[in-house]
Amino acid sequence: MVKHNNVVPNIHCHKKYCESSRGPLKVRLTLDQAGKKKSRRLARAAKAAAIAPRPLQLLRPSVHCQTQRYSAKVRLGKGFTLEELKVAGLTAQYARTVGIAVDHRRTNKSAESLARNVARLEEYKGKLIVFPKKRLSKVKNGDSSAAECKAATQLKGIVLPLAVAKHEVVMADIPKQEISAFTTMRVAKKETTVTGYRFSVANRKEK
Repeated sequence: MVKHNNVVPNIHCHKKYCESSRGPLKVRLTLDQAGKKKSRRLARAAKAAAIAPRPLQLLRPSVHCQTQRYSAKVRLGKGFTLEELKVAGLTAQYARTVGIAVDHRRTNKSAESLARNVARLEEYKGKLIVFPKKRLSKVKNGDSSAAECKAATQLKGIVLPLAVAKHEVVMADIPKQEISAFTTMRVAKKETTVTGYRFSVANRKEK
């Protein structure tokens, strides 16, 4: 019987994964998992070839994870805020045309996150190559030169991935201790176990 205030077990392990007298049962199978994986890969490759030399992914902002438990971690967010675009000298309409994700719902809660994402936008603008709207047309203000357009290649993967700081432990930086804490604890534990035996031996010698 179940302890405490829990649900009484009443499970039904008689599902039939085929046609039955009641008709076909709606059981979802994943037998096409390998085929779907290949289809998604081919679709990504086809899309990348269609929009080349434009990158397949958009530029995403750097945001902190939700809740107090994960708020120290930094990840890529959905899109840049309107305030971040304004400080970087961009409009939301233009940013969407040059591969920058925009999220009009998100707001900046601190000056640090605003400055970090503005610097991210400035770095992207420095590496951005803008093609003219029509081929063989004159280079307008904001467009890249013909040499830059000719040398442009399609970027694969994440656009400006976040730099992960690696903290390597150097053994030379760790101070060497003369006394080992583990040895001290082990000896103290052993002393407590043999205290009674030593006391009895001392009493025998006195008699």
